[in-house]
Amino acid sequence: MEIQIRRAAENFADWPELLRLLQGAFEYMEGRIDPPSSLQRLTPASIAEKSREEALFLASDDGELIGCVFARPRDGALYVGKLAVRRDQQHNGIGRRLMEAVEDHARDSRVESLELETRIELAENRETFAAMGYVKTAEHAHQGYERTTFITMRKKLTG
Repeated sequence: MEIQIRRAAENFADWPELLRLLQGAFEYMEGRIDPPSSLQRLTPASIAEKSREEALFLASDDGELIGCVFARPRDGALYVGKLAVRRDQQHNGIGRRLMEAVEDHARDSRVESLELETRIELAENRETFAAMGYVKTAEHAHQGYERTTFITMRKKLTG
């Protein structure tokens, strides 16, 4: 397995495949999170638009798409979203490598912190991000909810 992590080229065009990757990677959340994931509203066209506004990093194995992550400036940090690794490739360090690519991008952009959001129901995600150096900075509720539905986590970058 020779995994390559790279920023998506301007000519990347396989938006249907990227959407399938995201849907497959986020499938385990169905029935676990409330409200449902915003992923349900994404289309190939909306993902293409998202990539014009945000940095998109891709993981591939022998040319086959197996992971992705988006990043964009927000509130003095680089906001990380839609980190996804194909289900049969998880637990191989690919997600960590994608996050390292975002960290490198942040440093190159002279951004000192990364920020992300994770659903309150997904304790395993919070634990994974905590192991990468992220700390909880806030709790939030989606519109119409009185209980906490997601948390914000932040990582201060060094060097």
